[in-house]
Amino acid sequence: MAVFVALGAFLMTLAGGWTAQRVTDRRHLVLGLAGGLMLGVVGLDLLPEALKAAGEEVFGVPAALLLFVAGFLLAHLVERLLAARQASHGGEESNGRVPEVGLTAAAAMVGHSAMDGVAIGAAFQVGGGMGAAVALAVVAHDFADGFNTYTITSLYGNARRKALIMLFADAVAPVAGAASTAFVTIPEGLLGGYLGLFGGVLLYLAAAEILPEAHHEHPARSTLLCTVAGAAFIWLVVGLAA
Repeated sequence: MAVFVALGAFLMTLAGGWTAQRVTDRRHLVLGLAGGLMLGVVGLDLLPEALKAAGEEVFGVPAALLLFVAGFLLAHLVERLLAARQASHGGEESNGRVPEVGLTAAAAMVGHSAMDGVAIGAAFQVGGGMGAAVALAVVAHDFADGFNTYTITSLYGNARRKALIMLFADAVAPVAGAASTAFVTIPEGLLGGYLGLFGGVLLYLAAAEILPEAHHEHPARSTLLCTVAGAAFIWLVVGLAA
């Protein structure tokens, strides 16, 4: 049952990526929406779950929040290191962005989608009702995952073929994750730490890269509305799944 439900996540991820590549003539709106979706996923989905799963404190601060900050700084550090490395070898960036950063970020999205599949499998081990609730949340927000995976890969100047490969990997990941629960169980604390770290990476990409790019050439009110709509959509998904 878990693998069957994960196939729904597979289709929703592909639908999200297909939507992202079909609206390239409204790139600023796509980026604004992607930024809002990522902000909503981080603030309304990942962080609450991370705090719940890994809420123990380290020097007065929840471990999940420390890893969240570490993820933000790690994303910034990786981007700067890759940019310096490429510049030293005479490579060119795409609009000031390094393609490898886009691929690394997309790979992180794939890892997150695999964990979504694990969450579905683990929830069905608890019970059918729990499994259905988790599956609803995962399938709904996997549209956003597919949308963001394709958008991030393309934004950093990678070829369309690479963006489609990462999109397909992101779609397959929840199916593989759900299947893995028949053999492996991930400790709750470890899962919470991962969610905190990944949330920091996503927030950096949304706040430092995607949203500034969305408003750079088209500082339109419609772009801002797309950002708000993206965050509101995630709020709706989280509320329906609660």
